[in-house]
Amino acid sequence: MVEVSPSPARSSGGRAVVAVGLRWVLLVLWVLWAPLAWWVEPRESTEAQLDRDLAAGQVVSYQRAYGWADDDAYWGSRPRPQYATGGGLLVWTVPNGQTRYAFDTSPASDSYPGGVDPSADSGSGGRDARRTAIADLRTDGGPAHRIGIAASLFAGVLTLLWLGRLIVGAPPLAGTRWFWFWVGLLPFGVGVLAWTYRELWRPPPAPVPGRGSGWRGFGWLILAGVGISLLVSVARIVFGTTVVPG
Repeated sequence: MVEVSPSPARSSGGRAVVAVGLRWVLLVLWVLWAPLAWWVEPRESTEAQLDRDLAAGQVVSYQRAYGWADDDAYWGSRPRPQYATGGGLLVWTVPNGQTRYAFDTSPASDSYPGGVDPSADSGSGGRDARRTAIADLRTDGGPAHRIGIAASLFAGVLTLLWLGRLIVGAPPLAGTRWFWFWVGLLPFGVGVLAWTYRELWRPPPAPVPGRGSGWRGFGWLILAGVGISLLVSVARIVFGTTVVPG
């Protein structure tokens, strides 16, 4: 039996089809992830807004926390409140799937459920009314939790496809594998988009002389990461936490 090896033309044609398909899949996954992640990102609010949401029956879940669990394991993750009975952070979700939080400005006491003294006046009906309103609320996040899972799923699939192509695919043309690995860790998927554009949408015809090394990619990760953080901070000041949550 004679085995026929695939011709070079057929092999290159197959790789081209895979590259075209992958660049569109990665772009679509990012477009699906970005608005969902933006929507469920915690937004800073006030205790007065919490009381208004409670009065309107717009609070789906509620919990007290002492801070956020956000180790930046990868850019697709989102902060999670760390439950604490007497925590000074009030976290709640509303029916549209958004998460809001406020800092408790009153003294907390472990003698009361949620660490709130019901005799203290909140300025909008009293904290005893708030305590009654939140007594039977869920703590799992409701719709916000499900939207967050969907966003994480899209980000996870996107990350796996990018890493798989980077590790086992053809060598990059505009940088080394280690260069793109570090750049790909930039927040908001910026690095993955940069790799997709430079290596799949607009690849150079031949390997670029002196391609970026792993150290150079690590340097870009630090510098660009700081730059992105500064831009986000400025945008949050200019446009407010409703547009730029965090």
